[in-house]
Amino acid sequence: MSEGKMRFGCLVKKGVAEVRERDLPEIGEYDVLLKMKACNICTTDYGQWLGLREHQGYPMAGGHEAAGIVQKVGSKVADFKIGDLVATGYEGCGNCSACRNGQVDQCEDIRKDTEDGYRWGFFGFSDYCVKSVRGIYKIAASVNPAEAGFLEPLATVLHGAKKLRLKPFDTVAVIGAGTMGLINAQVAKAYGCRVIVSEMIPKKLETARAMGFEVIDCNQADPVEEVKRLTEGKGTDAVIAAVGVTAANDQGLKMIKEKDGKLLLFAAGYPAPELHIDSNEMHYRRMELIGTFGADNEDFQEAARALSTGVVDVSKLIEEKTFKLDQIQEAFEEASKPGMYRVSVLLDQQ
Repeated sequence: MSEGKMRFGCLVKKGVAEVRERDLPEIGEYDVLLKMKACNICTTDYGQWLGLREHQGYPMAGGHEAAGIVQKVGSKVADFKIGDLVATGYEGCGNCSACRNGQVDQCEDIRKDTEDGYRWGFFGFSDYCVKSVRGIYKIAASVNPAEAGFLEPLATVLHGAKKLRLKPFDTVAVIGAGTMGLINAQVAKAYGCRVIVSEMIPKKLETARAMGFEVIDCNQADPVEEVKRLTEGKGTDAVIAAVGVTAANDQGLKMIKEKDGKLLLFAAGYPAPELHIDSNEMHYRRMELIGTFGADNEDFQEAARALSTGVVDVSKLIEEKTFKLDQIQEAFEEASKPGMYRVSVLLDQQ
């Protein structure tokens, strides 16, 4: 990098990502300087690149699925040292009631704009970055940095799993074998649940099978009927809709058991999916419709442990083709293709 500068990728308008340079922020008492190693392109990132989330604004310096190596620590940093591999979470202000309770995703004063005008200034796609210790989590050095970048998505899945109150021996159906669907499936499995995954894209069907899940090919069988067959007509204790489309919501409502079934609406969709149910049906079936979004400090800590110990294995959820920072436009083009898992930008490659 240039002395005192950082290079970073950002979205400047629909379909256009470019590399820019800005002054590297000063390192505060509780900050660290990171030499960034990898950042994965999230659905939120490429959704805006496609023009589906333009309400987030431009220029957007996103990239929140990132990992790097600590290069320098602030004078009061006690629990990180030079050479640590860390992944990024949510910082929050650290002072509001939500942050003090560990609910950093509900921060009342979270900054979405930087002083120099960048929206969602995570700066994950950068060569160097300054982060507060409030928003970084140590990952075992043996973990691939691109896999360490799954800290945030895994934390959000753990948050949803807790809201579902999963128990050992529950039967859970996951609709969608994309990145988030298969992380949800792995977490449900870690809770001791029987997991059934439905999907229609051949590549994703193959990945779900390779990960050892019971798989329904929606091209070969009606997913609702197949879930009923596999559960001897009972339906599932819970369904996780990991695809933000109306059809997934409709299927989920039909897959859950007649009484006390739970549907977790994990994924957002643009345009917004519909939910076809009346309050009487919810009442008589004692059904739970659960929304989830974001993650708190405890979720991030647990996600870091799960990645560090291999309890959750995301190695099959990274595309083989990777990109350098200067190829950020090509990386977004690749990530936005249908059926892709995470495309990783390797930030320490020239």
